[in-house]
Amino acid sequence: MLPVALAPAKPNLDELKEAARRVRVDVLRMTHKAQSGHPGGSMSMAELLVALYATRLRVDPRDPKKQGRDRFILSKGHTCPGLYAVLAERGFFSREEFKGLRRAGHLLQGHTDHKIPGVDMSAGSLGMGLGFGNGVALGERLAGRSTRVWVMLGDGECQEGSVWESAMTTPFRKLDNLTCIVDWNQIQIDGFVKDVKDLEPFADKWRAFGWDVREFNGHDLKEVLAAYDYADSRVGSGKPVLLLAKTEKGNGVSFMRLKADYHGRALTDDEMKRALAELGEEFTGAI
Repeated sequence: MLPVALAPAKPNLDELKEAARRVRVDVLRMTHKAQSGHPGGSMSMAELLVALYATRLRVDPRDPKKQGRDRFILSKGHTCPGLYAVLAERGFFSREEFKGLRRAGHLLQGHTDHKIPGVDMSAGSLGMGLGFGNGVALGERLAGRSTRVWVMLGDGECQEGSVWESAMTTPFRKLDNLTCIVDWNQIQIDGFVKDVKDLEPFADKWRAFGWDVREFNGHDLKEVLAAYDYADSRVGSGKPVLLLAKTEKGNGVSFMRLKADYHGRALTDDEMKRALAELGEEFTGAI
């Protein structure tokens, strides 16, 4: 299970690294079982989510809808296998649920659904999460609660105009209880983001919209935790923080790394054997 100790002074990096490895294994196993899903973008955010759920989010698996809890909004909802793996690690539901991924009548949908314990927004069309998070952050502030709202976007998703409408709203409303993380994994369904519709100068765009931007390596747990520390320190500043996490789609498996082919394709049996061997596991065909 994911080690849980809210904002420990010295998080155990080895435990977090091992949890991220397990998350990648679970992502591959559940998408292979379904022969459907989005493994590449699920793997790029492994360290980001493990660190967030282990050291920051005030959530209770025994009471998933508890008033005043922190919220995590996965705007790039198609990468839900990564979130499901972390939620199971955190104890929101059993790993047995992985067997029913994307199957009718089962719990885990192909995009996040608020009916799933631990999920706070139903996703589908991209570009919706930041606007949704703005509403939650504003509502919680008006209610006088100390709720933190964390929203994760994909870089390809940031080609959506709705993202930039929402990006104007957060600083305008001084929603410093909201932190936005961009999983900058460089690849979208059709290829490299820079070749489909280049976002550069990406960080400067967010700064121009009024955000406090911090760039870091999203696979280096020390840098991830330092970025989260920085976001914590800016609560009360009146300026929201944008964490620009430089990652790699398919990170963790050499032949999946930065390959658009694995954006939305499950691995074959042969690929599973190779991938799991790199992750220190054996392929048995079972979850």
